[in-house]
Amino acid sequence: MRAASPLRVQIKCRCSDIRKTIQPCRVRASLDIKNIFLDRDGTIIEDRHYLCHPREIRFLPGAVLAMQTMTQAGCRLFVVTNQSGIGRGYFSLTDYQRVHERLLELLAVRGVQIQDSAFCPHAPEKGCSCRKPGTGMWEKLCARHGLLARESVMLGDKKDDILFGQACGFRASMLLCTGKGRKTLAQLGLEPTLSQWSEPCSRALPGIPAAVARDLPAAWSWLQQRYANASLGHACNSAGEP
Repeated sequence: MRAASPLRVQIKCRCSDIRKTIQPCRVRASLDIKNIFLDRDGTIIEDRHYLCHPREIRFLPGAVLAMQTMTQAGCRLFVVTNQSGIGRGYFSLTDYQRVHERLLELLAVRGVQIQDSAFCPHAPEKGCSCRKPGTGMWEKLCARHGLLARESVMLGDKKDDILFGQACGFRASMLLCTGKGRKTLAQLGLEPTLSQWSEPCSRALPGIPAAVARDLPAAWSWLQQRYANASLGHACNSAGEP
């Protein structure tokens, strides 16, 4: 696996020959990626195993900050989630809607806008097309918003998330080590990343992610390095100062 390196850009100051190393601060970089698809449980919030009460929502460390910077960079965020607890009878559609509405409220007050979301309420044995890795949720959101697969990526903690992104023809699908991520790594025969992120040598194979990230902030770091255009907007030096 190829390990991450710090995102640094060398620029020459016009008023002197001094070269300064800068890093993005408030992200305004133009990205080739416009749409970020996110799994919910185990990616944005803790996987509470059939979450059905709004009061049990717990954000994963760094997830909100990462989503804030994604929003600031102009990316559109979409949540796609399998909710088989509805089909299994563990909780109702109304329970899911209450959790979802509360999640949107909590994100909105933190400056994170979810462009849209889709969910599958069916149990796996129903064989529906909307349950990941089926592409039904993508088809629904694509038709609604005029999305392009080549401008989209998928971030999640399960193999079905990776297969979903690959089936949709996304630019990349990335596995996070949060939630069920480490269990998924073992299933895929991959080693946990020792740095922020790494790229499996066998990533061209079905079900193998383009990259493995420690968490959502690390995934965002990889996306910036992999898909950022040459021009950066606001930047700060290596000490994090404007």
